[in-house]
Amino acid sequence: MEITSADIAEFNKNPLYLALGIRILEAEAGAAKSLLEPTDAVCWPFEGQPHGGIISTLMDTTMAWAILPTLEGGHNCATIHLDVQYTSPAKGKPFTCTSKTVFQTSRLHFMQAEVRDRHGELVAMAQGTFRIIKAKMRRL
Repeated sequence: MEITSADIAEFNKNPLYLALGIRILEAEAGAAKSLLEPTDAVCWPFEGQPHGGIISTLMDTTMAWAILPTLEGGHNCATIHLDVQYTSPAKGKPFTCTSKTVFQTSRLHFMQAEVRDRHGELVAMAQGTFRIIKAKMRRL
């Protein structure tokens, strides 16, 4: 499925991304990049530091965006496993997430992602497994 910059711009307007402060920057077959500028509402329990679940969601989302350009129309992907390691406190916003495909079969994609703060310090990393499913992507 072809992913254009207009597609990315449209999906960046979805309520989940807006509430959390996520913005997809790039998506191509096997790689994606996103930005997190966390809203105050998701910085809990420490002011200015997004909750770990927000960092996890950022990596999960960015890994999926690296898969989407590889899919045929009428297909999508679903996370079936996600393993996250937090390496340092999430300070120094904004945060950048990069993801890549490590291995894939016809029905599974094995992914890696990492999140870095504005100074380039590693905040978290993840490995994810995604199943390819028949489903259309929801449009706004």
